[in-house]
Amino acid sequence: MSKTQWAIDASHSEINFKVRHMMISTVTGTFGSFNATAETEGEDFSTASVSFEASIDSINTRNEQRDGHLKSADFFDAENHPKMTFKSTGMKPNGDGGYVLEGDLTIRGVTKSVSLNADFGGVATDPWGLVRAGFELSGEVNRKEFGLQWDAITEAGSIVVSDVVKLQILVEMVKQ
Repeated sequence: MSKTQWAIDASHSEINFKVRHMMISTVTGTFGSFNATAETEGEDFSTASVSFEASIDSINTRNEQRDGHLKSADFFDAENHPKMTFKSTGMKPNGDGGYVLEGDLTIRGVTKSVSLNADFGGVATDPWGLVRAGFELSGEVNRKEFGLQWDAITEAGSIVVSDVVKLQILVEMVKQ
């Protein structure tokens, strides 16, 4: 079967994350500049090979001071590590019509294996004849495993930023 190339439609995709703040609330953020490609056998994503990268400078938590801190050496160190990357190592059907996407995530020069749940929205042809596929991916990572070590404790003993970061990635791919 022939290989099919897919490219992300960034205008119909989002890269979101959530992290607990002081263990009483949740702060959300996004990456605004990113790119992704996939290669499949026809339109079958069970054998997909996926590559992704996001610009650290595009982080947005709706607070410039916090965004600056996240870009600093305390967290992502954008000056020395301007991109976050993901390269899949496997994509397997999960039995519920979706997939488990496994791969190597690199943040701040540290690479770790991660697994993401990938709910498959399906494939459709748009009014202009382009074939599109949609996914909602979710998972979690421990930020400290990637060298994002900054920490603080409040006077009451609460952690300011949790170690666990939840990911929600909404992706629309276009067949090339």
